[in-house]
Amino acid sequence: MKTKIFAAEQRGQKNIGWLISNFTFSFSSYYDPERAGFGLLRTFNDDYVKPEGGFGIHSHVNMEIISILLQGKMNHKDSLGYSEVVEADWVQIMSAGSGLRHEEYNVGDEDVNFLQIWIEPKQQNISPRYQRRSFPAEKRKNQLTTVVSYEEGQAHCWINQNARLMLGYFDADQSVTHSFRPLNMALFLFAIEGTLCVGDQTLNRRDGLGIWDTSELTIDCTTDARFLLMEVPINH
Repeated sequence: MKTKIFAAEQRGQKNIGWLISNFTFSFSSYYDPERAGFGLLRTFNDDYVKPEGGFGIHSHVNMEIISILLQGKMNHKDSLGYSEVVEADWVQIMSAGSGLRHEEYNVGDEDVNFLQIWIEPKQQNISPRYQRRSFPAEKRKNQLTTVVSYEEGQAHCWINQNARLMLGYFDADQSVTHSFRPLNMALFLFAIEGTLCVGDQTLNRRDGLGIWDTSELTIDCTTDARFLLMEVPINH
């Protein structure tokens, strides 16, 4: 097994008042040639949006965009006709395909915190689509829960790429082992809260870890922990 740590304190940051973004990979004004992405995972932003702040109408083309709401309430409005409010424990995806426009604003009384994740698509110029689902924390305690997958299904969101995203919510001293098909695939692990151990690597809050050359991974939670585990293709 090979690994690469993406330490929280080494992330890029952009603070424009209503928005504080923490960039694991190069994005916006932050550029680091050693952090250009991880396989087809191109963007992993840990964003905080102040009340009444938000992203005005803007467009995307040919990108799989995933938002995982960790705190607060945020609206979603897009050119496909969707208009709704999502909050903590909701996951939403946009397969931008041939193009769509959307806006997101904090419509609550506290800061919104969400993970913004971009993955390159498998097919170009598909018809754009939007989807969201709720994954209440109390229903996924001490287990890995698939929230996004390449497979269609009623229990998760699905995207236009051979990728899988799983949320973990574990008590201290719990462990979980995940097996997967390693052909052209790698894993990206992100510690949302708490402390995790993978082999000889320790991840603290908001650390990331890239993992490859293995077909199995064991995550040991040394404290109560919340984390995101992703299977991502290495190449197209």
